[in-house]
Amino acid sequence: MKKKMIVGSRESQLAVVQSMTLVAHLRSAHPETEAELLTMKTTGDKILDRTLDKVGGKGLFVKELDIALRERRADVTVHSLKDMPMQTPEDLPILCCSRREDPRDALVLRAGVGMKPNLIIGSSSLRRALQLKALFPECEVRPVRGNLQTRLRKLDEGQFDALALAAAGLKRMGLEGRISRYFSVDEIIPAAGQGILAVQGRADFDRTLLEGYADADAWCAATAERAFVRALDGGCTSPVCAHGALEGDSIHLTGLYYDASNGSWRKGSVDGPRGEAERLGIQLARALRDGREA
Repeated sequence: MKKKMIVGSRESQLAVVQSMTLVAHLRSAHPETEAELLTMKTTGDKILDRTLDKVGGKGLFVKELDIALRERRADVTVHSLKDMPMQTPEDLPILCCSRREDPRDALVLRAGVGMKPNLIIGSSSLRRALQLKALFPECEVRPVRGNLQTRLRKLDEGQFDALALAAAGLKRMGLEGRISRYFSVDEIIPAAGQGILAVQGRADFDRTLLEGYADADAWCAATAERAFVRALDGGCTSPVCAHGALEGDSIHLTGLYYDASNGSWRKGSVDGPRGEAERLGIQLARALRDGREA
């Protein structure tokens, strides 16, 4: 009799597509395991009329899935790492990170709308808004909530000229053709962990089951990026962000610091050995906060 393995996921189409990558891996690499998907609507999915800062932050997207893990209704859960809180419970650690999909942000223009200085861009992310305004000073950024399909529908209905979205989600959904332009990671620094899937589970989970799915480069980049954000107390609505690029045994980390007291922000970068990813994230965060070179 096969051992059953339950993979928990949010019920959105994108979340299911992402979580099925782990289900497919388990079925292929461990045929003795019967992997199944358990989907649920999280609190964050239910509240669409307010921005995250008004309703409690990213933790609302993992709350129900964490409960499912603790009640052993799920063995592991899959999340977009960028949507996870920076602090995870000791009893429910991140077990591994998937190979990173495209980490860049992308612009999706409404049909018939060309690039113009005064675009009305839909995005509820202050991180994106700050950097978009630096690129397009005349643009207007308006909040938009909902899953990927809902946001695209609002765009097509004419509520916006364009949307700023993560390229990874569009690509995973087969919607790469809707991308009008990509922003380099220097133009718009991505959210920490953007493009990476995180597998979360109980501390006693057998991590050997995730070999072949886990990616060391993604884990290293995520470690540096999340250390940077944590060091600056960057919460769910903070524009603080970082991106780590791996090359051989080195990592190049770029970060954005935001001063909430006056709205000013600045970027900086640091290079170092990949084995010191966490230290480099903290080092860059402190240097930007103190207004000095890393």
